[in-house]
Amino acid sequence: MHPDDPSDQKLTEARSTTRTSGATSTERTIGRHRAPEPPRRALLSSTPVRVALATGVTCCLGLAAVATVRATEDTPGPVQPLAEALTDRAAIADERASRSLDRDVAPARVLPTPSASPTPTPTATRKAPKKPVKPRRPRPVAGLDQAQMDNAKIIVDVGQELKMPRRALVVALATAMQESNLYNLASDVLPESTRYPHQGSGSDHDSVGLFQQRPSSGWGTVAELMRPSYAARAFYTALSEIPGWQDMSVTAAAQAVQISAYPDAYARHEDRATAVAAALTV
Repeated sequence: MHPDDPSDQKLTEARSTTRTSGATSTERTIGRHRAPEPPRRALLSSTPVRVALATGVTCCLGLAAVATVRATEDTPGPVQPLAEALTDRAAIADERASRSLDRDVAPARVLPTPSASPTPTPTATRKAPKKPVKPRRPRPVAGLDQAQMDNAKIIVDVGQELKMPRRALVVALATAMQESNLYNLASDVLPESTRYPHQGSGSDHDSVGLFQQRPSSGWGTVAELMRPSYAARAFYTALSEIPGWQDMSVTAAAQAVQISAYPDAYARHEDRATAVAAALTV
């Protein structure tokens, strides 16, 4: 083609223009003093983007579950798999909760507090309970036997209980020595008297006991008069009602109470009665 051909000139200009523009853009993009641009990350590899995508997926699943539950409540039909899974998980949670609530709490162990100075009690030092000691029977004096001495002790003990003086004890002992010889006697006239403890019997009307007191005279019942302690108390009561008995002789004081047919008989027992009273009041 000829160089002066217009078409050839147009083609040459077009090529030249194309090269110039390409070089210029490359130079503009890179430049002599510019650093090359860093490579761009993929869009999905960014953390905010992944968080946003996860949130969106969660919301979609939640909406789907709500829609499924609503659809199940509105329209009867087979339970959807998601709703069934949620129900199963809730049931398992309730079961675990109920088991944990029903479980008994183990009792706390209480450890014994160590004492500062333990003092164990040796078995050998423990004393056995004492047996009740029977009262010692008085030793007979003044020619009395044991039964007579036992009855004399009862007469003295009752007198001391009533705060009677020694003179009253002697009068009571001398009276019992004369009336019954210090034996608790029943009466052949009163068969009832033999049903009570006695140490012999007499036949002087209905007189019974240590002081031969008569129930018909108002001294007491047969059962009462057959008890030596009651008989002694009845005698001391009657003696204390005699005016001036303390200044009387033993015989006069005893006679004032007993009103016996033999008033002088009590005097012979005064010495023995005094010895017995002294032995029992030491």
